[in-house]
Amino acid sequence: MLMKKALLVSAFFVGAIWQVPALASCPALPGALRVEVQRVIDGDTVRLKDGRSVRLIGVNAPELGRKGRAAEPFAEAARRRLQSLVMENDGQVGLVTGRERRDRYGRTLAHLYGREGVNLEARLLAEGLAYQVVIAPNDNLFECQQLAERQARQLGLGLWRRPSVLKADQIRKPGFALLTGRVNNIRRNRGGLWIELQGAVVLHVAADRLERFDSAWISRLKGRQVEARGWVVGRSGRGPLRKRGSRWLLSLDHPGMLQVAR
Repeated sequence: MLMKKALLVSAFFVGAIWQVPALASCPALPGALRVEVQRVIDGDTVRLKDGRSVRLIGVNAPELGRKGRAAEPFAEAARRRLQSLVMENDGQVGLVTGRERRDRYGRTLAHLYGREGVNLEARLLAEGLAYQVVIAPNDNLFECQQLAERQARQLGLGLWRRPSVLKADQIRKPGFALLTGRVNNIRRNRGGLWIELQGAVVLHVAADRLERFDSAWISRLKGRQVEARGWVVGRSGRGPLRKRGSRWLLSLDHPGMLQVAR
């Protein structure tokens, strides 16, 4: 009962704020199973009544504050919006699992849908409450989710009011990042493809992922400004260090995580 009251308040509060005309949408995938949501954990994760934790495919919402760390901007708004979307469907949503069914934490990877076939991830993206991420093989909705995020970005909604796009030399800690930098060098070896950015970041495509990328397009990136997204880790001891300044590594799993900067 308390959960329902909280969701009703959230639905009213967030619905009043996040009114967006002509929302981008994604098609309903076949094979959806009706499931009941017990709790919305954050803007991209829910707990089902059957005990499963579900990580939404294609989105990365801002992190809530935990262990003394402050919440990232729009983290609470994303959680409340997902709560309201769930409540609009009386806590029951359609679930379509990805080709890869679980992540390394044991969470079910899935798309969620409302009664009318509305994809919940696309709604979050179109309202600027999450970043798009693409991790193969779960890329069925890549293109429509990309359009949803682009709409929010063009309208300056949510996260895109003041986009936190970092320059490559501004990276100071590991974690998810949306960054931009000029390509200084591109090299390939048995470990895959290495794209060195001006600054302290190198982008890496593992050898077993290269077939997903257009090699001719990649070869034309040298000297151009690119935008990449993903999870940055410390690069110490990983791969051929072309220069001492390349302290950070961002692995690219899918072409949708890299584009020429606009």
